[in-house]
Order: sequence, then structure tokens, then C-alpha cells
Amino acid sequence: MPPLKVLLLSLSLLLVSGVMAATQVRVVGLFPGAAVLNVDRQRKLVKVGQIGPGGVVVVSADSRGAVLRVDGVERSYSLSREYSEGFAEAQKKRLSVAKGIGGHYWVTGSVNSHSVQFLVDTGASSIALNDGHARRLGIDYRVIGAPLQVSTASGTTRGWRVTLDRVKIGELEVLGVEAVVLEGGSPTEALLGMSFLSRVGWKVEQDVLVLESKY
Repeated sequence: MPPLKVLLLSLSLLLVSGVMAATQVRVVGLFPGAAVLNVDRQRKLVKVGQIGPGGVVVVSADSRGAVLRVDGVERSYSLSREYSEGFAEAQKKRLSVAKGIGGHYWVTGSVNSHSVQFLVDTGASSIALNDGHARRLGIDYRVIGAPLQVSTASGTTRGWRVTLDRVKIGELEVLGVEAVVLEGGSPTEALLGMSFLSRVGWKVEQDVLVLESKY
């Protein structure tokens, strides 16, 4: 085969190989200023302006969609469901919690890889922590949080709304979870509220709390 044809064939094979190896990108979570990316099966919460797995950059993000820069090209992405390899739907993860002392449900989990024991509170709109919890968990709430006033049983107190990178209970992990940090010693226990529970699904069956991934 003449050298020119060999060169052209080699270039064609390289181009085909590049197309086959194209980065697979999915947006599997959306938040104001951040998106949860699944890039070649690597899952991570990435904020606007940051670089995620595979060099993917989040240009903008809100509840409707995200603009990502992939291999130097910007395009819009909508929310998509995650699938395991072979496009079979991922098996749901499930956790059962028996009722504990005082008729409450207690679960051990982690926030940003730091261990914490939660009191499950379905009446709380979000995860709630006191400032001592936040410091132990390495949450710099005064820097990353948005200040707010919170009404409690003992009156009005200062708080900060923050977004936790990851919260994990058993095998159930949720990225980008809203939480509120309250100044002082209230709540005395870290509360696992609906900002996590609504993302995984929950129900009570014969005094057993069942948490289950939605997909």
C-alpha cells in the first residue's frame, strides 16, 4: 500500500477511536449554582466554575438545566436518570431502621465523609445542625452559608442555610443536600429532615422506618 494511503488509513482509525472513546456525560442532579455530574460512571457535585470528572466544567446551572464545557465545547444539558453499565436500571438500595429509645428513629451516617448520628425528623424541612455539629463536621457555615432568622421553641435565633456536598446513610448517598446550621446548642441532636428524606423516599411499616433509593 502506498505511504499516503497508509497515513490516511491511520488517521481514519484514530478518528474512529476518538469517537468511540468520547466522554459520556449525564447531569443527574440540579441546584442553583451547581450540578451533579455522572462522567464515565464517576459521580460528583460540581459547582459553577469548577472542573469535574473528565475535565468537564460547569458553566452555569439552575433547577432547569446546566451548561457544561466538555472537551472545549459548551452545550446545554437537562436532567437525566442514571443507569448502570449496559443501560440496565440500577438496583434500588434499601435501609430499614427499627424504632429506638423514646419512640424515635436514629441512624448513623456521614456528612462530607465525617461520621454523624442523626435523629430522623419528618417534620423538619431540611437537615438541621447546631454550630457545634457544623464545626465538628468541618462546615464553614459563616463563609459558605446564607444567613437567615429561624423561629424555634425558645424564640428566634440566627441560622445559615448551606448545601452539604454529600450525605450518606447506609448505602444511600445523596449529593447537594440543603441544611440549616443554627447558632447555639439547638437542636441538641443532628436532625435528618426532608431535604434528604424526600430525595430517597421513606415510609413506616409496623414501627420500622424504611428508606429506599428512588432509582
